[in-house]
Amino acid sequence: MRAMLRVRCRLPSLAGRVLRREGPGFTLVELLVVLAIISALTAMLLPALGAVRRQARALVNTSNMKQITTAVGVFACGNDGIYPPSVATIGTDDIWNWQAPTMLTAYHKRAPKVHRSVSAYLKPYIDDAEVLFCPNAPLKYRCLRQAWHAGDAWDHPETETVPDAVFGTYCLLWNYVGYLGEEKGLFRGPSGPERGYRASSIVVSDYFGYDHWRSRLAFGSCEPFADAGIADGTAVSSAFWSQPAGGTLAERRRLSVRLRAGYVDGHVESYTPSETQAMYVIVDPATNTPYTPGTGPGTFYLPRAGLR
Repeated sequence: MRAMLRVRCRLPSLAGRVLRREGPGFTLVELLVVLAIISALTAMLLPALGAVRRQARALVNTSNMKQITTAVGVFACGNDGIYPPSVATIGTDDIWNWQAPTMLTAYHKRAPKVHRSVSAYLKPYIDDAEVLFCPNAPLKYRCLRQAWHAGDAWDHPETETVPDAVFGTYCLLWNYVGYLGEEKGLFRGPSGPERGYRASSIVVSDYFGYDHWRSRLAFGSCEPFADAGIADGTAVSSAFWSQPAGGTLAERRRLSVRLRAGYVDGHVESYTPSETQAMYVIVDPATNTPYTPGTGPGTFYLPRAGLR
């Protein structure tokens, strides 16, 4: 009995020593080793995580373009096989010209029966405005959702311009006409799934261009490329990646960027700057005269594979 009492009396003392943990804690050297290991693991994992994020955005981009091509295809099914009119214009009645194919909402209706916004045609098939925006663009246009849901009624609440336009990050090329240069002639966007003679097969593409009015004498894209800065957005337009350069073919080919485009049959392909053709915006539709260099919305580069 006395032995049992002695054991019981020792238990609190043993527990106290266990809780107090006899001996020193981690030394400074041990802590530094642990931190070094964590740093090394982080350095190893970051590139892999970055690659996963890039791949995820690429998949979202591909999905967006597939949804856009599907939406205009469904629209055509209910409208005599014809895609919606392009809204990438400025002016009204007989006094109008083409504008950047990135336009989601024009300033005015070109004609009474032509909507000024893409959403007026496609909102029944695309409810999420994010589908119309490249996931790799540096910053989102903060009024994208409001503008998409407002449709033809869109007017930016913070500007005095009435009404306002919206320029996005994708080139929407159906029923659009541009100039490819003296040798190539006109670019004609597809009018429907059964596109007409000499019409392009490209429905939508990433923005990739040169000498934009917000980034003169510089390449620009919604897709990131090395050493690119940011051309800030405005009340009516989205931000994009930009890099000053001379604009030569050699400089364009040196850019390391992967671009994508969606086609009338619904597939999406990737391409590089070296596989593109320059397209210029037409300022006079009667003569198909393009803007002079240094004015207007600049040059747009489209994948050569879909031009015919």
